[in-house]
Amino acid sequence: MEVKGKVVTVLPQQSGTSQAGNQWKKQEFVIETHDQFPKKICLTLFGDRVDQYPIAQNDEIVASIDIESREYNGRWYTNVNAWKIEKATAEAAPAPQPAPVPSFEPQSEVDELPF
Repeated sequence: MEVKGKVVTVLPQQSGTSQAGNQWKKQEFVIETHDQFPKKICLTLFGDRVDQYPIAQNDEIVASIDIESREYNGRWYTNVNAWKIEKATAEAAPAPQPAPVPSFEPQSEVDELPF
C-alpha cells in the first residue's frame, strides 16, 4: 500500500538493545495527505531503513507501507511501518479535480430505446 503526503513532524530517533542483545533503532514521523480531507498519519522506519531513507520536515514523499496490529494485555496497538520511501515530484501531488456532473436533459427529441 502507498501513501503520499508532506512530512509535517519528525520525532526524535529512538534506539536501544533488545532482550536478545541486538541493537535496534526506529524513526517516527508524521505526514499530512493531500486528500480532499487531509489526514495526518504517523509512520515508522525501523532498523537499517532509518539510515537508508533520511527524512526531513517539509519533504514531499511517497511511502510504501505495511499496517500491523498486535495485542498486549487485552489492548490492541497498530503500527504503520514504512518499508520504502521516495521523494515526490511536484507533479506527483496534483490538486483534486471535481467529478463531472451528468446531464439529465434529453439529447434529442427522438426516443432511441427499442421498445
